[in-house]
Amino acid sequence: MSEMNQTGSGGLQGVYVALVTPMTRRGEIDEQALREHVEFVLEGGVDGLVPVGTTGESPTLDHREHGRVIEIVVETARGRVPVMAGTGSNSTQEAIALTRYAKEVGATMSLQVAPYYNKPTQEGLYRHFKAIAEESELPLVLYNIPGRCAVELDLGTMERLAKVPGIVAVKEATGHVNNVTPLVSGTQLTVLSGDDGLTLPMMVCGARGVISVAANLAPSRMAGMVHAALSGDWAVAMEEHARLYPLFKAMFLETNPIPVKAGLALMGRMEEVYRMPLCPMTEPHKQELEMVLRTQGVM
Repeated sequence: MSEMNQTGSGGLQGVYVALVTPMTRRGEIDEQALREHVEFVLEGGVDGLVPVGTTGESPTLDHREHGRVIEIVVETARGRVPVMAGTGSNSTQEAIALTRYAKEVGATMSLQVAPYYNKPTQEGLYRHFKAIAEESELPLVLYNIPGRCAVELDLGTMERLAKVPGIVAVKEATGHVNNVTPLVSGTQLTVLSGDDGLTLPMMVCGARGVISVAANLAPSRMAGMVHAALSGDWAVAMEEHARLYPLFKAMFLETNPIPVKAGLALMGRMEEVYRMPLCPMTEPHKQELEMVLRTQGVM
């Protein structure tokens, strides 16, 4: 296995795909389409898989479905790359239980989103993540995304959490590139971009890769951009970033994961089926997305 596919903070780098969860027209998990999609992104050269995050519609999966998606991804990956399971919650005990289950079925790491809606203080955030780290055996990746959670992990809290055994990285999705330098220089945390469009700027500042939505659609090109940056070939990385930028923008024509799932449906890779309250993409946006996909050569 290549260096970029190793686990642990030192080898946690490259492109990790925030996987969608395919569904049948009856609204059930499409297990065959999920397995085929995992193979598709692995063939593209990605470095890791992230099932049941927000892109995987985890808020509307029940616990059985949540666990089943992790199982399928682990089984399909067959140890070829790490599996970073989304097991966060705004309930500390629920997050601990989900993380323990992910460990039992073979996940390699856990992505832990900041608690949403109940808006804990910075001290509450520290105690939440510390408790999960102490009660579970998987390495934890903090997920800092205030736009979804209405609460932000500040730098001081992340510096405290960096000293907690088992907390190895942060998915930085605040949009603040300025957060990268102090995290890289002042802690042992590995920084991964949580925004495709900011991946390259963050890597210039020391981030080691991305947890990517766009890699569902263009895995080989995302891998090419990020691996070029990791190798210090910034000219190639910048050129690929510029080419991919329209795709990055198209992923936010509507709420994620609506555009990425609509794109995969246009590519014939799965049905455009969502769990309510998400719904199919509006026709004008779908036409715009299709034009981008054709221009990008991914259809």
